[in-house]
Amino acid sequence: QVQLVESGGGLVQAGGSLRLSCAASGRTFSGYGMGWFRQAPGKEREFVTGINWNGGTTLYADSVKGRFTISRDNAKNTVYLQMNSLKPEDTAVYYCAARLTGQTTSFSRGYDYWGQGTKVTVSS
Repeated sequence: QVQLVESGGGLVQAGGSLRLSCAASGRTFSGYGMGWFRQAPGKEREFVTGINWNGGTTLYADSVKGRFTISRDNAKNTVYLQMNSLKPEDTAVYYCAARLTGQTTSFSRGYDYWGQGTKVTVSS
C-alpha cells in the first residue's frame, strides 16, 4: 500500500508562485513513476505533469509548459510541483499520483495510488 499526502496549496494572486509537495510512504518510492493532476470545479480531472523514477523523463501539459516544474527527491520520498506565473485558470484541486512502474504517463488510469488533493486558488 502506498499513501500519498499533498501539501502546499493555498490562495495566491495571479502572477504568483506556489510549491506543492507530495510525500509518499513505501520503501520503494524511488521506483515509482509520479504524476500531478488537477480538477477544477465542474471539470474533469486533467493531467498536469509527470516524472519518471529517476527524474530523467518529465512530461507537461501544454497549458503549464514553461511555468510549472516537477521534481523529486527520492531520499525524502517526495515529489514537488513548482508553479510560477500562476493564472486564475490554474485554480483547482491538485492531486498527486503514483504508479508502480518507473515510467510516467499522462493517462490517469495508468496510476495506482492517489492522494487526497490540495486546493490551489488563484485570484485575479
